[in-house]
Amino acid sequence: MQGVILAAGKGSRLHPITLKRSKAMLPILGKPIVERVMETIYANGIEDFVLVVSPDDRDIVKYFNEESELRANITFVVQEERLGMANALQCAAPFIHQDFVLSACDNLASVKHVAELIERQQTSEAIHATLSLMRIDPSSVGKTGIVELVDGRITRIVEKPRPEEAPSDIASLPLYVFTPRILDYLPRVPLSPRGEYELQDAIQMLIETDGGVQGVFVENRLTLTGPDDLLAINRHYLLNGYDRPQLAPFTVGNNTHLITPLRIEQGTIIGDDCVIGPHVYIERDCHIGSKVIIRDAVVLRESVIETGTTVTNQVVS
Repeated sequence: MQGVILAAGKGSRLHPITLKRSKAMLPILGKPIVERVMETIYANGIEDFVLVVSPDDRDIVKYFNEESELRANITFVVQEERLGMANALQCAAPFIHQDFVLSACDNLASVKHVAELIERQQTSEAIHATLSLMRIDPSSVGKTGIVELVDGRITRIVEKPRPEEAPSDIASLPLYVFTPRILDYLPRVPLSPRGEYELQDAIQMLIETDGGVQGVFVENRLTLTGPDDLLAINRHYLLNGYDRPQLAPFTVGNNTHLITPLRIEQGTIIGDDCVIGPHVYIERDCHIGSKVIIRDAVVLRESVIETGTTVTNQVVS
């Protein structure tokens, strides 16, 4: 089985953070979120990945070639224009040769949930797709793909329906297991009113022609949409011990207190009389003045925090 990760998104709702790097490369305790997503798939024995990236994201290729410790075989595919998930998957199609896990780079599910999706997919040769499903508040149905379930099978999927037209309150998350059969329908997907080629249209064709589309429910997931999400995901990883604490500042001033859970990367300079933590992630090469208080925060690389500043519940870039 292969892993296919769609990592060409622009991340407009994360501006100005994504002016300097892509959404896929935003850090979760020292690793890009795209790698965190890949880890959940890699932990299930999948080592062959296809990453769909944008033509201007040179950082992602450099990172996986030079810095990542993930021992995976990675093929990079460029999506020249951001024309939707179906188009992104079609870019990857020539490199897909077997059943595959497909995920957006900003959707984090547990290793266990990915395992459940793979296991359910393998129960029958008649199954062509297994979707990650979650019940959502009815007020949010117009923001995502919504499915109709009949006797455990998905009979309809609609992308961002109007609330009155939604077939249920069950969302299809951007995490799937497919057989290569889905690839046959991608060239037939029409351009949507949003100007994108929607993957949901290809899934609907698969349902109508081949059937065999099912789902596995998950109670929650982590998703990166805005700055608050970057803060929340890093806090989640700190609290759940995904990494050993790293306290590697270049210098720490007198009478400065570091309170865990906390991660400080190399090259950071911290002044006197500061209180740093808890629930703080400071990326590399930051400069923090004296008498600074930082709690529940993410400080991105090369940031400068002036003397006397208090930072709480925010991302500093």
